[in-house]
Amino acid sequence: MTAAPIRRLLAGLRWTSLRLRLAVVFGLVALTAAVSASGIAYWLNREAVLTRTQGSALGDFRQEMQSRAATLPLHPTRDDLQNAAVQMASSSPGYSVLLVDERDTGKPIVGNSDLDTFTLDNVPLPLQKAVGKKQPLGSGNKDEYHLFWQRTSINGTPYLVGGTKIIGGGPTGYMLKSLDQERQDLNSLAWSLGIATTLALIGSALLAQAAATTVLRPVRRLGDAARKLGEGKLDTRLVVSGTDELADLSRTFNRTAGSLEKRVADMSAREEASRRFVADMSHELRTPLTALTAVTEVLEDEADGLDPMIAPAVHLVVSETRRLNDLVENLMEVTRFDAGTARLVLDTVDVADQVTACIDARAWLDAVDLDAERGMMVRLDPRRLDVILANLIGNALKHGGSPVRVAVRTEGEELVIEVRDHGPGIPEAVLPHVFDRFYKASASRPRSDGSGLGLSIAMENAHIHGGDITAANSPDGDGAVFVLRLPRDAERLTRTADGDDGDEDGSGGRDEGNGAT
Repeated sequence: MTAAPIRRLLAGLRWTSLRLRLAVVFGLVALTAAVSASGIAYWLNREAVLTRTQGSALGDFRQEMQSRAATLPLHPTRDDLQNAAVQMASSSPGYSVLLVDERDTGKPIVGNSDLDTFTLDNVPLPLQKAVGKKQPLGSGNKDEYHLFWQRTSINGTPYLVGGTKIIGGGPTGYMLKSLDQERQDLNSLAWSLGIATTLALIGSALLAQAAATTVLRPVRRLGDAARKLGEGKLDTRLVVSGTDELADLSRTFNRTAGSLEKRVADMSAREEASRRFVADMSHELRTPLTALTAVTEVLEDEADGLDPMIAPAVHLVVSETRRLNDLVENLMEVTRFDAGTARLVLDTVDVADQVTACIDARAWLDAVDLDAERGMMVRLDPRRLDVILANLIGNALKHGGSPVRVAVRTEGEELVIEVRDHGPGIPEAVLPHVFDRFYKASASRPRSDGSGLGLSIAMENAHIHGGDITAANSPDGDGAVFVLRLPRDAERLTRTADGDDGDEDGSGGRDEGNGAT
């Protein structure tokens, strides 16, 4: 038997299993019923057998005492007692007889049908006292002596001992009846009842299995359907048959699944409409923004020759136009991630060269301390790495202050880039939200002029590589630390598409500093 079937079997028999609980309940009910019925049947049969045997033996003994022992002489000899005992035993249904009389006080005369099996020592003393005790006569008692009996065991064999005394003077008689045959019969009955109880248990186990199968099959189907529903297969439905509680549960599940499917479809439609709106809006804004950018560049070139009263307004227009252009580019980038159209364009690059190029392109060489050895070759998307680094380093310069230290190293199959500033750090309440979209930090850090999308876009670019970014405060309390982890070879994560992301080219490098912590 392979390991998988064994695991399934053990899983089906775990103590929390409904199947096992049903089998245990059925077994306990069957065991209780069978044991009770067997116990009652055994007790009734035992009493009936013993009562019948006992009644027959004692009745015959009473009759023999009246017909034979009562006819003995007033003072019988030992031979008289012996002959009478033998005659009584020979006509009895299998019991021995002991007759006792007294010639003189303290000198008993005993006659025994079988000296080897029945002597006066075999008669219990309480029985001897009861037999020899003279009963007071009254309206409810007309006889001085009565027949008494007792069940006893001699050498492990059950016996019935009875005794009585002749009224008006005569010997005392005792009888000894073996109950071994009755014990054997009762043992056979006990074995039969035990077998019947075992069969009842086996039958209850089979019934429990049948009941569990009948009950658990729809429960298992419901569990499978719920699992599929949880996996996103919202069109999952159950086939409903019958009118019992499980059928009602299945109908409720179908109604719930239908309602959930409709709600998810509505939410997806609204999300798609919102995403399309953002994308369309961003595209529509690019045309006027292109014109505005051209105008602002001209105004910026002529700003020195303008009226001093107008120059600040011109600089503000130029700054806000560039910020609006960055926001539009960021929105378009976010829309690509949400739509799942962002793709990796892999190339094998030297990480040190890439980081240096990112810092040099933004004139950050004087404010950034780079610790990176040349020769660390990795396969990733250079443009997306540039976006990540621009956001992390720009964020550190704006909110943490220089000098910003960038350390590059490899750990196994991972590329690790650590960006550390020397600012006040990130408040603990802000740490969980630094990568949220449009999240702005509290007043404990300078207000950002960015869009609030930079760090979010950096995280998305790390995820598309199969990596991650973590943010924390420096252990020594001096600044914040952002750690970027990327696989050294992202080839396996490359997702092919029918066409290129036409709007992606040329958007890299516009994201620097837009994230806020």
